[in-house]
Amino acid sequence: MGLNYEARQVGNVTIIDISGRIDIGVTLAFGAGAGLPLQAVIRDFATRGQKNIVLNLREVAYIDSSGIGDLVGSATTLRKHGGDLKIVNPSMVVQKLLHVTRVDTVIDVKPDETSALEAFSKLDT
Repeated sequence: MGLNYEARQVGNVTIIDISGRIDIGVTLAFGAGAGLPLQAVIRDFATRGQKNIVLNLREVAYIDSSGIGDLVGSATTLRKHGGDLKIVNPSMVVQKLLHVTRVDTVIDVKPDETSALEAFSKLDT
């Protein structure tokens, strides 16, 4: 199963709804740009000025170490562009993995989109 995404804009924040698995060898499939790794997709958004991104992981069942690396690399890319990355709606399995690997100390994990959007709006004030 591939990794699919749909992006939508809420103010100055891009929300990316991801479904599938974030693991080695899996790339994002979406229309004409299919076949890109997560970090490349985030880099593309950042270079287009969409530097505040929320990853909605509600439909992600699994992340392996390469997927964890992609998340951290994506956050680093966005921060270099003056933005940030927030994760929302991780499943219990994904949430535990983010905690065990301490990714939740590097990337802000919120329970829902509203919390993530509020966190971004506090940065703007």
